[in-house]
Amino acid sequence: MKMSLLSAFARLSLQNSLCAARCLHTTPILCAEPLKKKKKLDPQIIKQREDRRKKKIEKQIRRLEKNARQLKPVEELEVPMELIQEKQKRLRKLTPINPTELEQRAQLKKQWARYKHEQKVTDFQIIDRLVQSQNKALEELRRESEELYQAAIEMDLQLLPVTLTGPVATPPIKNYVSPDGDYIRQAMKWE
Repeated sequence: MKMSLLSAFARLSLQNSLCAARCLHTTPILCAEPLKKKKKLDPQIIKQREDRRKKKIEKQIRRLEKNARQLKPVEELEVPMELIQEKQKRLRKLTPINPTELEQRAQLKKQWARYKHEQKVTDFQIIDRLVQSQNKALEELRRESEELYQAAIEMDLQLLPVTLTGPVATPPIKNYVSPDGDYIRQAMKWE
């Protein structure tokens, strides 16, 4: 079973040699153990536990009903007076975009979409040609010698622990000081 899985994986990695390294992600095995048998409890004990839960919930409901009439002040939503006074200074005066500029932007977007589409198609064509040439070479090798063919399709175990990270969506910000990770909770607690 193990060898057949390895050989199937080796064939898969040969078929998608370029894509295999990018698409392969492994995760650690989740540790698990069989569930323990439930102990049979006395029905009286179960009833007492349920009664305690009910009393606790009823007590919380009574406390909430008692404090329901008090409205909590929401200080976080109040806008500071300084910002209200500086409103006119903070308003941006944007000039409307010319129709010619809008047309140019639309044309640029279309050109970029066409370029990326052509790039993707050429990439797929290159990958197809590589896979076809690889399959042809493997067929020729198999006609020449079965032992060499089996050695060629054998999986390289040193390729598996590869960790690849691609480019991020945005470039890094120069001179950016990352926060230390401290979190100070500033929300008001009302009781």
